[in-house]
Amino acid sequence: MEEWVAREVGELVSRAEADREAFDPPDDPPEVEKALSYLREGAGQAIWLYVEGRTGGRYTEFSPEAFSRLEGAMNEWFSLYTACYGVETDPEVSIRTAAEALIETENVHDTARILTGVPRSDND
Repeated sequence: MEEWVAREVGELVSRAEADREAFDPPDDPPEVEKALSYLREGAGQAIWLYVEGRTGGRYTEFSPEAFSRLEGAMNEWFSLYTACYGVETDPEVSIRTAAEALIETENVHDTARILTGVPRSDND
């Protein structure tokens, strides 16, 4: 595995852990902007690192450990995203499935809605 991937995975995992530790559930869900920030600044970044590493100009193999850590960070952010809507989840989404959904939808929010079922509609 290339050094840039190991560095990026480490940074994303650290940020996901810090976001989890700092998370305070909303008193009156949903907190849409907070939820979207977990997608834009977190899950979307993890998914895009996977896409870049697999299909981009810097193709690389992910070690099993790096792959697991990256997928775990992405799922942590999906969990925080759903918690902002008042829904507790423990997502186990594969990063490959998330990447395929992101490429198809071209939008990390739509990707999260498809993969987590939250929110159930645009009105939620």
